[in-house]
Amino acid sequence: QLGCHFEFFIQEKPTGLAEAFLITEEFIKNSPTCLILGDNIFYGNGLIDLAKEAMSSPAGATVFGYRVNDPERYGVVEFDKENRAVSIEEKPEFPRSPYAIPGLYFYDTKVIKIAKSLTPSKRGELEITDINKTYLSEGSLRVKVIERGVAWLDAGTFESLLQAGSFIHAVQERQGLMVGSPEEAAWLNKLINNERLKELAEPHKKNAYGRYLLNLVGNKNANN
Repeated sequence: QLGCHFEFFIQEKPTGLAEAFLITEEFIKNSPTCLILGDNIFYGNGLIDLAKEAMSSPAGATVFGYRVNDPERYGVVEFDKENRAVSIEEKPEFPRSPYAIPGLYFYDTKVIKIAKSLTPSKRGELEITDINKTYLSEGSLRVKVIERGVAWLDAGTFESLLQAGSFIHAVQERQGLMVGSPEEAAWLNKLINNERLKELAEPHKKNAYGRYLLNLVGNKNANN
């Protein structure tokens, strides 16, 4: 109904992010892939351009660095004086930098082979950091620093989920725009047309979300 096709695979036990590539091997096959963590929220200008640049890279991997106050909660990337990544650590007790790696990763076709070569960490998990380390050791890991203007919210704790909700609510109230609307995204990317958008909005026309979707079409017609 959104002009897209989705397939779902289930990870039966929490045995690490890197296992995602083993579970979905038949789906990925020989294609490059992007992994996005479900409890991560990204918002801001320039993010789409960063993603497009990462997707256009012919080989290797692209991850991002984001300055945080509590890097010990995340995978941490260390840079040299030329801003080249030199090390990556998973949840270090004493972080070597304030730059965390958010849950947005782009990999070439080698990622499945790399994932198969991993051994579980002390936590009993196949670590995504070990995949990134492999690319780093091969000299094919690109780390792009996300500058000011893009918000990254890790909604993996009760407190951060509350903060994320407050942030999204403030943005939507101030701008009058919805954040993360799949119907709007499909419509803006021309995966569905005006009529389809109105069909999707019709069952919800009595609430704010349905009215918002209907107004998208009305505003476009008015502007034209």
